[in-house]
Amino acid sequence: MAIQEFVYQPPADYGLELLYCDAQILVLNKPSGLLSVPGRGATRCDSLSVRVQNEYPEALVVHRLDMDTSGILMMARNKFAQRQLSLLFQERRVTKRYMAVVDGCIPADGGEVDLPLITDWPNRPRQVVDSVRGKPSLTRYQVLCRDVAMHTTRLELAPETGRSHQLRVHMYAFGHAILGDNLYASAAVRKKSQRLLLHATALAFSHPATGEPMQFTSEAPF
Repeated sequence: MAIQEFVYQPPADYGLELLYCDAQILVLNKPSGLLSVPGRGATRCDSLSVRVQNEYPEALVVHRLDMDTSGILMMARNKFAQRQLSLLFQERRVTKRYMAVVDGCIPADGGEVDLPLITDWPNRPRQVVDSVRGKPSLTRYQVLCRDVAMHTTRLELAPETGRSHQLRVHMYAFGHAILGDNLYASAAVRKKSQRLLLHATALAFSHPATGEPMQFTSEAPF
């Protein structure tokens, strides 16, 4: 599949959509089309982290969302919080949920996609399934509804691992690519939506300073 030339056109900056703020953490809603961190070159500097640091200069990156994915993203406000939160991610003690609309009507009400992934180095940033060299990757899915007329399925996705592009590659390999996916979906599926229909809807973790359970939700804009 040929990869379209990437022209970065970030959405206009109308201010941060801040879901939560305290002395340790920031929780934000990232719009689709905006990089989580700066890319290579001056034309790809605009990103959520840069916009956040314009208002909170001390803010530090903890994790990322794909450029075309929207939804909940967390940042730390000091080195201690960054270390603690990074450890939670490493130990898989952060619960993440996503909403997606995929091509085709999935017959089962739920299940999982367990396929190892590795970077497709000649075609970066694409990832591929590789049963020999790939890293273990597991995604659970739950069908929310089916649109027979549009031949699509709305899913809740729960990644048990956090590989790059995991949800997009798993759905594509499963035979149900996410609508609007310009890296993995066919041209026909890409045309079904002007944006990638993938949104980080929920994030739950322990507060880095107090250990208090924290949970945040964001409704998908599609």
